[in-house]
This record gives sequence, structure tokens and C-alpha cells, in this order.
Amino acid sequence: MDWLIWTGAAVSFLGLAGLLWTIVTVARARRTKASDDDIKAVVQRMIPVNMASLMLSVFGLMAVIVGISLG
Repeated sequence: MDWLIWTGAAVSFLGLAGLLWTIVTVARARRTKASDDDIKAVVQRMIPVNMASLMLSVFGLMAVIVGISLG
């Protein structure tokens, strides 16, 4: 079950990278001192990326737990 653990860890890492990308993108938009509408547009564009990244990291961690349990 080592393959399940390492695959889950890789998937979880991809989700973490997506979450970090979301944080950096929104922080960069806030630092530009843009209008509220521009910042709101950036945040709305990043919400699906944030949710998908969170789901990906959860699935990765579930795979790691299943791999450890079965191994």
C-alpha cells in the first residue's frame, strides 16, 4: 500500500500548492490598492480554485489514511 500513501501525499501536496496560489493571488490583489470591485472580482475568481484545492488536499489525506490503515 506504499503507492497509495505516496500518491495521496502527492495529491495532497497539489492541493496545498493550489491553496497557497489562492492566498498569494488575493494578497497581491489587496496590496495593489485597487478598487473594491476589482478586489471582489479577483476573490470571486479564486473561490472555485480555493474550493477545488481544499477538496484535492482532503482526498489526498484520505488516501494517505487509507493506505496507512491497510498497510
